[in-house]
Amino acid sequence: MSTATMTAARAGKYLVFQLDREEFGVHVLKVREIMGLQEITAVPQTPPYVKGVLNLRVKVVPVIDLRAKFGLDQAEYTARTCIIVLEVVSGGRALSAAANSLMMGVIVDGVSEVLNIQDGEIEDPPEFGAGTKVPFVLGLAKVKGKVKILLDIDKALSLEDLTGMNLSAGLGEAHA
Repeated sequence: MSTATMTAARAGKYLVFQLDREEFGVHVLKVREIMGLQEITAVPQTPPYVKGVLNLRVKVVPVIDLRAKFGLDQAEYTARTCIIVLEVVSGGRALSAAANSLMMGVIVDGVSEVLNIQDGEIEDPPEFGAGTKVPFVLGLAKVKGKVKILLDIDKALSLEDLTGMNLSAGLGEAHA
């Protein structure tokens, strides 16, 4: 795929959210729901960034604190803190016979807007040197004088994030 084709494929509508002082964007087609903080049930022996699961209309949805996942300093949750429920493709590994995607919630500091980002506003991420890879960054968008980090959420989140959670038995339907 040529650079021009890749850039054009990245263009589109993005939900913009904040983590610390940075703004990130995720393609709106990946977003299933935005909600305030809910009661989250902790799951033992999961990585520190996995906060647990929540019951979302008879579905059990794993929840990840994106600040912790990205190695940012933790902060107190506020009234703006929310959970974005995303549909994440599992990198080809089927979760069931019918699907290879998973609903996953991410805790973010706040959601600001939906932007229509044009291909001319997107640049490739810079090289950070050997040993530093950011394969989950689709590109950097320059919009309204600010830089938005566009995420490939399928690469940023994966089944490996849920180590210790029984996906086949526990994340299908909630038991009342």
